[in-house]
Amino acid sequence: MTRLRVAFLGPLASFSHQAAADSFSKLTADLLPHASFADAFAALQNKEVDYAVIPCENSTNGSVVQTLDLLADREDAYTDVKVCGEHYLTVHHCLLARKGLYPGGWAEYDGSITKLYTHPQAWGQCENFLSKHFKGVERQDVSSTSKAAEIVSKDMVERGAAIASRFAAEHHGTDVLREDIEDRADNTTRFLILRNVLSERSAQLEFEQPSPPTVGGQTAQLTHKTLITFTIDHSSPGALANALLIFKAHGLNLTTINTRPSLKKPWQYIFFVECGKTASEGNGEAVRNALHDLRQVTETCRDFGTWKDQLRASNV
Repeated sequence: MTRLRVAFLGPLASFSHQAAADSFSKLTADLLPHASFADAFAALQNKEVDYAVIPCENSTNGSVVQTLDLLADREDAYTDVKVCGEHYLTVHHCLLARKGLYPGGWAEYDGSITKLYTHPQAWGQCENFLSKHFKGVERQDVSSTSKAAEIVSKDMVERGAAIASRFAAEHHGTDVLREDIEDRADNTTRFLILRNVLSERSAQLEFEQPSPPTVGGQTAQLTHKTLITFTIDHSSPGALANALLIFKAHGLNLTTINTRPSLKKPWQYIFFVECGKTASEGNGEAVRNALHDLRQVTETCRDFGTWKDQLRASNV
């Protein structure tokens, strides 16, 4: 069988690389870095890759806006892209510096770092540490945490530091001055696994737990999640309530709701709703029926796919 091709947000040694490696660890796959979220989506739409692993939200810092904007697909550029799975990665940030810059490590750090580099999402995940030890130090946004590690590994002039993973430190050859600098020990990023619905290769795989979880010796029932986007007539009183009540009517539990501007007209929004229900034969039509009813009360409505709920499976 030809090796699977999996896109992730590059460069190498990013958290997205780690998530892709975890997600496809039991499959023969080539993991391919992409410079931007849009590049990964385009590669999937054009069938240059079979899957894409994209960060969508962090437990500390919330939704990844770039992903929501691509899923909004305002120009219908990614009509064949759907979600087929998810992966939760516990994110531990480290403070990295150029090799040998501080031989004694954090214990002998003298306060001489003048600039910090990382991905914008990481600042909010490490704010307590940064406020305590680097108040007033310049912060430079870069395209990924791995890129931040690469920058400080090569800079022979400035005393800079990066916020990135140990994975990135090992890849780029930097020193780890301090580990676990995130505000919360349970800091976790959720990644969506995307596929092209017209691809026969990706249609043959399902993403699920290696073995069903058990509770009290009994196999637990796994739930499925579905992502649906829609727009409404904002001038119609109760339009949003009418749409949301449809999920309740079909027994679908809402797990997240997000919005982004539609860009069709000012103050109109695209709603992103994730809903879940325990998988069973009787529940098989719930999503289909809900979508039918939603189309009667919304201006636009799109089904982005259904997949196994990995969070509930890991917590039962």
